[in-house]
Amino acid sequence: MVLRIFGLSFAVTVISLIIAAIYGGPQAVLLVVILSILEISLSFDNAVINATVLRRMSEFWQKIFLTVGIVIAVFGMRLVFPLVIVWLASGLGPVAALDLALNPPADGAAYVPDGSASYETLLTDAHPQIAAFGGMFLLMLFLGFILEEREITWLSWLEKPLARAGKLDQLAVIIAGALLLITAAYIAPEDTVSMVMIAGVLGMVTYIAVNGLGELFN
Repeated sequence: MVLRIFGLSFAVTVISLIIAAIYGGPQAVLLVVILSILEISLSFDNAVINATVLRRMSEFWQKIFLTVGIVIAVFGMRLVFPLVIVWLASGLGPVAALDLALNPPADGAAYVPDGSASYETLLTDAHPQIAAFGGMFLLMLFLGFILEEREITWLSWLEKPLARAGKLDQLAVIIAGALLLITAAYIAPEDTVSMVMIAGVLGMVTYIAVNGLGELFN
């Protein structure tokens, strides 16, 4: 039973460990094991939510969710998205960004001999844009939840007034936009203000688009 359900997962895990051993030796294998444990533990809560959502879907959409959705979530967000960030932040091409990720500078140096930054440095330097985009997306998600009227409430004294306030059209966008302006003006480093604003607006637009598509499918 276990092998029938998780056999493919076990096989992929073993193959990944072998590739890690060939590429980076014992240290790479240890890193893969640690990251695997971390990813599995953090995915438990997502699995519970996904099971609840999948239960209401037809068999066709269940298969789409578990194939296309997993590919996007795992390979898109974990592998491709960081490479795209480094690609855009550094001006490197996709192939050069991948080469930099697979071949870091010796001794953990922040800059390679030709003067260019390491993959880690480029990704760290892009933190303001990443935080602004992800932060605004999650903020919109949070506001959409707390400003929505629900039949069952846990903290009625707080949730019901917020639900009434949520009847104001686009209140979530107003709050998120105001917080983005405050963050860009008073918190973000001066040389990143424009990037934070652009990334934050893109995060809001992405949420609105995704939420709109979700309601359309429903």
